[in-house]
Amino acid sequence: MESLINFLANGLLGLGVWQLVLVTLLLTHVTIASVTIFLHRAQAHRALDLHPIASHFFRFWLWLTTGMQTRDWVAVHRKHHAKCETAEDPHSPQTRGLRAVLWTGAELYMAERANSETLERYSRGTPDDWMEHRLYSRFVWHGCAVMLITDFVLFGVAGIAVWAVQMIWIPFFAAGVINGIGHYWGYRNYDSADASANISPLGLLIGGEELHNNHHTYPTSAKLSSKWFEFDIGWAYIRGLEALGLARVLRVAPVPRVASGDAGQRQIDLHTLQSLINNRYDLLARFAREMQREFLEEVAKLRQGAVLSAADQRRFAGLKRWLRKDVAAIPAPHKDTLQDLLSRSRMLHTVVEMRTELAGIWQHSTVSREQMLARLQDWIARAEASGIRSLQQVAARIRGYEPTAA
Repeated sequence: MESLINFLANGLLGLGVWQLVLVTLLLTHVTIASVTIFLHRAQAHRALDLHPIASHFFRFWLWLTTGMQTRDWVAVHRKHHAKCETAEDPHSPQTRGLRAVLWTGAELYMAERANSETLERYSRGTPDDWMEHRLYSRFVWHGCAVMLITDFVLFGVAGIAVWAVQMIWIPFFAAGVINGIGHYWGYRNYDSADASANISPLGLLIGGEELHNNHHTYPTSAKLSSKWFEFDIGWAYIRGLEALGLARVLRVAPVPRVASGDAGQRQIDLHTLQSLINNRYDLLARFAREMQREFLEEVAKLRQGAVLSAADQRRFAGLKRWLRKDVAAIPAPHKDTLQDLLSRSRMLHTVVEMRTELAGIWQHSTVSREQMLARLQDWIARAEASGIRSLQQVAARIRGYEPTAA
């Protein structure tokens, strides 16, 4: 009787409190790794191929700890990218509110997975084998029951708490934090068309998914970190799997390579155009920083020259954050303020106008590459002759880009 009570209280392992905490964190981290490596990077975005051993392990572990089916998750996530920040986005805090996505993200996911049109359109290429039909799709929640029994046997009554944490980990962190906070708050390396943001430069807790703005900028990249101070633990795991022959990386975000020395004599040709397109996010981010510097200097000059009053200076100061955006994406009140400032500064008017023009070079899908090249050559010539520092630096950057893979 005493041995039975001891088993019920402590399970087979008889772990202490802190040991249970560490084991729980380890188990939930394996689930996070399974989501980011298998579901997200390999299945949804085809950024890497996984060996069948690794693939089946991740599928089996997710069946035990989440009950999610690969087909459902991938379809909902792909629709999120296709319809990002619109009313059709399954879980955008920009349209549904941060509180709704953060606290009811799992419910939003379940509602969208019930949409047969979403599954039909966005789930192509996901596993359709014997295991999927005979086990994962047929006995959806049985895996979680097996996990509950296993936790109880190993950890005793405390295993129920361990299991409960496992069950809420993905619904809260993946469905809530990443989809909610990751589209509402944080820093942005790139001005992607959506509201995605990097929650933290250290992608540890959520497997690297904290680097959400990087991901939305380069969705097919197996590596989510892009700056020297960022760390993507999911990428470290992928590299480890690759070393073991269990993974093959297909795509990563292009790393800008700029020629050393004098690039000003480089001919602007189709190779230059392709390099510009490959590095467009890097270029626009640098352009935005240069614009912000010149903006502050120009506003100070106008104030000193009595062109602006102190009240005008304070009013225009709030425009700094919006200079990273296309004019069309700036809210109406700020857009009116910007137009007022541009009417007083020919230099800023030229910079903003040419930034919009530059971004438009690669956005016209109906224009031939030869026409795009002609526009780029004309833009660089005018930028270099403008006498405006930011435009000249951007032109030099374009000339300096070395060819990279798309």
